[in-house]
Amino acid sequence: MPSRDAAIASALSGFDCGTFRALLADLVAIPSTSQDPAYRADIDRYLTGAIRPWLERMGFATAIHPNPEAGLPPILTAERIEDPALPTVLTYGHADTVRGLDEQWRAGLAPWRLTEEDGRWYGRGTADNKGQHAINLFALDAVLRERGGRLGFNLKLVLEAAEETGSRGLREFVAAHRDLLAADVLIGSDGPRVAPDVPTIATGTRGTFHFDLAVSLRPGGVHSGHWGGLTTDPAIVLAHALTSIMDRNGRILVRDWLPRNGVPASVRAVLDGCPVGGGGDAATIDEGWGEPGLTSAEKIYGWNSFIVLSMLSGRPENPVNAVAPDARAHCQIRYTVDTDPETFAPALRRHLDEHGFGVVSIENVGGRMAASRTDPAHPWVRRVAGSMERTLGRHVQIIPNASGGLPGDVFVDHLGVPLVWVPHSYNGCKQHGPDEHLIVATAREGVAAMAGLWWDLGEAA
Repeated sequence: MPSRDAAIASALSGFDCGTFRALLADLVAIPSTSQDPAYRADIDRYLTGAIRPWLERMGFATAIHPNPEAGLPPILTAERIEDPALPTVLTYGHADTVRGLDEQWRAGLAPWRLTEEDGRWYGRGTADNKGQHAINLFALDAVLRERGGRLGFNLKLVLEAAEETGSRGLREFVAAHRDLLAADVLIGSDGPRVAPDVPTIATGTRGTFHFDLAVSLRPGGVHSGHWGGLTTDPAIVLAHALTSIMDRNGRILVRDWLPRNGVPASVRAVLDGCPVGGGGDAATIDEGWGEPGLTSAEKIYGWNSFIVLSMLSGRPENPVNAVAPDARAHCQIRYTVDTDPETFAPALRRHLDEHGFGVVSIENVGGRMAASRTDPAHPWVRRVAGSMERTLGRHVQIIPNASGGLPGDVFVDHLGVPLVWVPHSYNGCKQHGPDEHLIVATAREGVAAMAGLWWDLGEAA
């Protein structure tokens, strides 16, 4: 008789014998970056040559749709309807990656070649997001074989290819295809676990809001010997403006940017005891940095953060003896659903004016991805957590939103579905830089957890 244990064992057997590794290697070898138009044909090849045939072998009806925004990569959808009366799950992934950054990878590694070292698979997309949606589909394939070609529920998939450029066109696409994508829940995988060895469920993501701060004082630079000490230096003005926004210890001073009622009680409760870290050697958790009185988990999952992504004044690559004419900083706010991004720019303008920085302009204002959150106590969240705990034999950490950004708000707004993100990576995977990798042991756990979940969804139905 088909069984849950047999389905999980089949998925793990395929993982352990190298079948999954070979599959992931083929996916990584396709340089499907959306950040360089020269690779557009490779995105098409990923969708049509790699993913579509796999889905059709599993009994999905597939379609590739033009992106509503002209010139952007297409969107693949697939559906497997066994009975309209059964529950329907929607799953999501993205086919595109960031740039390869070939010259920045360390010796022996390359972005478009899977390399195994010390229990890690290196290659662009291993963590973000090829490895993650491949884990889910690989586990699904095993469950289908064990159940003789049936799941016991309906499954739909949307695989976009512009996530790394802000998911442009996805909102319009989902709005126009509500009936095609209608479902009871979205279960997808992207982003990091709270720690490499801690199974995690995120019920939303933080949003991203960007703007430039600019100080422009004169048409060109002036001689530093003749004018230094007499004429205003725009870099100094900009530096002081930034320190008025955030203090030396990382506390945001524009208080209107923050959740008005603090960290909600439901969020604080689910984050009680939540670990943070395991990010490798790329960064450290500095306990004195950020909002006083919050735990590390509350800072990253329940609060807003302000980051200066880049700063420029003069020519750093070739300095000249001149007082620069201007200075610019590109800034970002990562925010939760407990704040309204429409208030960010007006609040900043008031703040700068009140502190005597009327000369600092706010430019190129806009959100990239909106925040989203499903109640961590939602029945679908608890159902998935229960399944994962049964498979893995240990506690699953639920967080109210991942620290990064994903287009979950699109599916909430237009489909009304609860969000259940099951990440298979960790925050030290270097997903947007050189040496991106996936931990083999974490991926193996992901295959087991997802096989158990797909099985349980059919049993429940």
